[in-house]
Amino acid sequence: MADKIHTDKAPAAIGPYSQAVCLGKTVFTSGQIPLDPETGLMVGEDITSQTERVCKNLKAVLEAAGASLDSVIKTTCFLADMQDFAPFNEVYARYFSGKPARSCVAVKTLPKGAMVEIEAIAEIVKGN
Repeated sequence: MADKIHTDKAPAAIGPYSQAVCLGKTVFTSGQIPLDPETGLMVGEDITSQTERVCKNLKAVLEAAGASLDSVIKTTCFLADMQDFAPFNEVYARYFSGKPARSCVAVKTLPKGAMVEIEAIAEIVKGN
């Protein structure tokens, strides 16, 4: 049975899903969008600030599961506008210095009008 992960350091799920699920030594996160965990409101009006918030949210979920950004194996990134690819990559590279495998696609729309969403698969590195 998979363990459900929840942390107040990341936004609560806005639908019928978990922030992450652990199965064995692997954690699968749900996509994170740039919501402030305290207010539940969208943060940032540009791709740089939104990507920063998404990465912080993802980091909190991973840590709650016993993983880290350094233990990420694969990310899937969704951009509302591929014109944002270069500035998105600048922020992404600071958080994912281990260069995990990645897919990055443009989508028509994201929840709550977000400009970016990132989900990850990571190895659990400490007890959970």
